[in-house]
Amino acid sequence: MTASLHPAAPHHLPPFVTAPGETDVLMAVMAVFLVGAVLAVGLLFLRLHTLPERIAHKSHKLQFEIVAVLGLLALFTHMHVFWVAGLLLALIDFPEFGRPLGRIAESLETIAGNGPREGTADMREGTTKGPDVSVAEITRREGIEEPDGTKAPSRRPKERIHA
Repeated sequence: MTASLHPAAPHHLPPFVTAPGETDVLMAVMAVFLVGAVLAVGLLFLRLHTLPERIAHKSHKLQFEIVAVLGLLALFTHMHVFWVAGLLLALIDFPEFGRPLGRIAESLETIAGNGPREGTADMREGTTKGPDVSVAEITRREGIEEPDGTKAPSRRPKERIHA
C-alpha cells in the first residue's frame, strides 16, 4: 500500500503541514509560547497594579495602608479610580505632625517641672535622654545652673532684641 496524494492536492505542501499521525510541532511551540505570553502579560499587569503600593512602601509613607487598600479595591472592583487615587496618595508627601507635637509635649513637660520622660528623644541633638546620658551632659545641653552657682553654656543661640 503506497501513500498517494489526492488528485486535487498540491504537490508541494508548506513545511508546517504535518502528515497524518505525526506530531504537530508548530502547534506545540505555539502552545508553549501562548502560555508564556499569558504569564508575562499577567505579571506585567500585577507589577503595574502594585506600583502605588511599592512607591508608598519605598518612601515609608504614613498612608501606606490606605494605598494598599485602594489597590485591593481597584483589583477586585475593576474601578480604575481607586488605582489612580492610590497612586496620587503614594506620590504626595503629607507633613509629619508627630515629631513637632512630641517636641511641644516635651517642652510642656519641662515647663511644668516634670522634665522629659525616660528614653524620650532630644530632637535638637538627635540623642536619647536616658540612663546612658550623664547628668553633666544634660546640664550642659539645657544650660542648667551648676551646684557652685555658675551657669553651664547652652548651645542654643541667644535671642537678639532689636530696638
